[in-house]
Amino acid sequence: MENLNEDGELWMAYEGLKRASRVMEMHIQSQKENYEKEIEDLSFKIGDLCEQTTLLQQKLQEENHTNENVRLEMTRLANDNMVIPDLKLQILELHKEKQDIESHLKGQVVKMKEKMDEVTDQLQGSLEDEGAQRRLLESEKDNCAKENVELVAKFRQLQNENYQLLNRTKTDSTISSKMQKEASQLTMENSDLEEQLEQKDRQIKKLQNQLKSLTKTADKVNPNNVNASLVSRKEYLGMLECKTEDEEKLIKNLILGLKPQGVVVSMIPGLPAYVLFMCVRYADDSNDADMLKSLMNSIIGGIKDVTKNHNEDFEMMSFWLSNSVHFLNCLKQYSGEEEFMKHNSPQQNDQCLKNFDLSEYRQILSDLAIHIYQQVIKVMEDNLQPLIVPGMLEHESLQGISSMKPTGLRKRSSSFLDESEQYTISSILQQLSYFFSTMCQHGTDTDLIRQAIKQLFFQIGAITINNLFLRKDMCSCRKGMQIRCNISYLEEWLKEKNMQSSNAKDTLELLSQAAWLLQVNKTTDDDVKEICERCSSLSAVQIVKILNSYTPIDDFEKRVTPSFVRKVQSQLNRREDGSTLIIDTKYHFQVTFPFNPSSQALETIQLPSSLKLNFLTRI
Repeated sequence: MENLNEDGELWMAYEGLKRASRVMEMHIQSQKENYEKEIEDLSFKIGDLCEQTTLLQQKLQEENHTNENVRLEMTRLANDNMVIPDLKLQILELHKEKQDIESHLKGQVVKMKEKMDEVTDQLQGSLEDEGAQRRLLESEKDNCAKENVELVAKFRQLQNENYQLLNRTKTDSTISSKMQKEASQLTMENSDLEEQLEQKDRQIKKLQNQLKSLTKTADKVNPNNVNASLVSRKEYLGMLECKTEDEEKLIKNLILGLKPQGVVVSMIPGLPAYVLFMCVRYADDSNDADMLKSLMNSIIGGIKDVTKNHNEDFEMMSFWLSNSVHFLNCLKQYSGEEEFMKHNSPQQNDQCLKNFDLSEYRQILSDLAIHIYQQVIKVMEDNLQPLIVPGMLEHESLQGISSMKPTGLRKRSSSFLDESEQYTISSILQQLSYFFSTMCQHGTDTDLIRQAIKQLFFQIGAITINNLFLRKDMCSCRKGMQIRCNISYLEEWLKEKNMQSSNAKDTLELLSQAAWLLQVNKTTDDDVKEICERCSSLSAVQIVKILNSYTPIDDFEKRVTPSFVRKVQSQLNRREDGSTLIIDTKYHFQVTFPFNPSSQALETIQLPSSLKLNFLTRI
């Protein structure tokens, strides 16, 4: 029993120890978990402290930089403070100079007031004179207004007639063939007329030779006639006397009031320019600087006024462009400078300016002529622009094209077709011929006409190809044939007018290559190579645009496959021609005025009565 009791106590003690160990394990486990949580919290806190220390270090560095900047600024301010006494001395000196200048200005103001009083008295007198002149001008203005009303009525009649003519000139293939026949007949007639003119010129030369021989025989018979003929030849010196009081009348009758439509036929080309220069010669020969300065300023002012008031009138602008260039050439030809005297006759060299140098006025007149030329180009472009797209693209004069329509495209409205069919390639050629004949009739320099024609051809080509890029219905093989046909009409017009040397044909090269691209085969690798070689003026973007826009008209044509376009594009990527698609239609070539001396003898010029210049005296 005693043994059992001892074993039971041991067992109880053992159980107690087991329980205590379990409790201790649980306690240790809980303490371990708590310690692990505390370690994690501390690690997080350590990370935050590291970040805060890095931020504090950055702030310390920034503060150090700012401290250095402050130190530098303090040293700079200290240096500036050293300069302040010198600046104060300079300010005192400037104040003294200011006081001296103010006292000087006060004296000048008193003098200016006295001069202003004198000028106001003179201006009052001149204003009274101008009042009388304005009344005269107002009466003349009323008369001009009446004439303008009559001209407007006539202009409307002419517009109606032109409209009727345009309606009549809706060309078909039969009408175009008739026009070609008529053109061939006219060329034949012109050649016959040219032959007749040549015969007449030969007869005139023969008669002149006979007259010379007769005068020589007459001189041998009676030597007194020789002296009389010499006196008659030396009677006129190629000058016109214009009195100071008649200067305003000269500008009014010869520049402001001159209408080229009525008098240009009976005048020699550039007659107003010659008359004005003969008046300038008289002022130079008289050695009157005031007269010459007043006359030149009045001439330039008059040309500015007439071109400003008629800046939309092509005939008026063309007339004064021609006369401005003629006047400029006269100032150069008779300037007395060696480079301009090479082609003069001995008589013309004797008539050169003697007392004054007008080179400054030549520059002013050259700038004015450039401005007039630019306005002439603008008026021509505005008149030509509505004709280009209908005449070059929309009108279909080739047989068989008018019945074809692009597949898969929407029909255009009938009103659009009516508007586009009003103008054809013949309308464009007629407008170009009108511009050309008018400028020739006004005696415009041939080189200047070439430059104007080149500018107009550039506009035709640029507007046509821009519309070709933007309209899929115009990108077909037959439309390319139509464009090529129209280009040939324009080139033929250049030949007829003898304008091949104007380089106007070169401005159509872009359009010509686009027309060729529409007609050429577009299937094989050889076609790819040929397109890349032939279309050298077109950019890569423009070629790809035409190929993507190509639209067959009938089943005989095939669409351009995307693989073919990719092959062309890969070949063209080697080029460095930019990415421009649309051509700038506002681009203008630079104009030049080459010196063109005149063989016209000033002493032989006579004034027509229609100019109303009887107040001028031939010297």
